[in-house]
Amino acid sequence: MNRSLFFLVSVVGSLLVAGCGQSVGDDCDGNGFICQEAVLALECRDGKLREVQCRGPLGCRESGDTVRCDTSLNGAGDACAASAEGKGLCSKDGKSMLECRQGVLVETASCASCTVEDSEVTCQP
Repeated sequence: MNRSLFFLVSVVGSLLVAGCGQSVGDDCDGNGFICQEAVLALECRDGKLREVQCRGPLGCRESGDTVRCDTSLNGAGDACAASAEGKGLCSKDGKSMLECRQGVLVETASCASCTVEDSEVTCQP
């Protein structure tokens, strides 16, 4: 199956949530990210910090003023970023299509095979 880093989330410095010692549920301003761990980002959404798993091979990385959270291997029920709302990806096993809805990945279709090419998700029945 062709896996895409379609859900690789990037946020520029002015949107970064500042600081060490921040945790889930803390108040925040804006809508940026920080890497909490190698596979976990904190996103400022609706004024509160929340976890976004970065299960893809690139994990969560900060480089200069940019944060990248690779969510390409996340599954149904995992959190997704505000910037990914309405966008889709394939499940790890390639048997379903997932879409980010209200901050959570939900299964939207079962497939014989699911592929992603140039950010286009195709679910073959």
